[in-house]
Amino acid sequence: MIRALMLLLVASLALGACGWSDSRLNPGNWFGRSRSVPVEADAGSVNPLIPTSTSILSRKPEEQVDKHVPIQQILDLTVDRTTEGAIVRVTGVGRVQGAYAARLVTASPDGKAIDGVLEYTFEVLYPENPRPVGSEASRRVIVARSLTNQDLRETRVIRVKGVENARETRR
Repeated sequence: MIRALMLLLVASLALGACGWSDSRLNPGNWFGRSRSVPVEADAGSVNPLIPTSTSILSRKPEEQVDKHVPIQQILDLTVDRTTEGAIVRVTGVGRVQGAYAARLVTASPDGKAIDGVLEYTFEVLYPENPRPVGSEASRRVIVARSLTNQDLRETRVIRVKGVENARETRR
């Protein structure tokens, strides 16, 4: 009995020293640390804050205009594994205080990964009344999104874009 216990102890110490923490089999390493990547400038993008027409009568009253805009900067991106898939948690900094209604909007129409890249845009609403800029801590916004194992099956990279930067994590 003591011999078997000693053998088990030696085997567990040997396996622990083999670099299990860096292994692809370790579920904690499925998505690595996020890193900042540059954002490509969209030549055809339109500033949502500048109206396309100046006429008051150019819009129907029943038409709803989405006023969500991308957040100024992405600070952190983490992917936490769950039994059903993963939770993507993103921390961003707004340009002024009071950002609300945060959401992650997928770049693909069906919400699936394109060529192994699942891309989101971190969008928020800002208050209509101007607010002071304030400190970075007072402008932080956190949003999370749950992904299923089916969503992650074809995904190799998760990328979240803001105005100034994008962060991505690779599997």
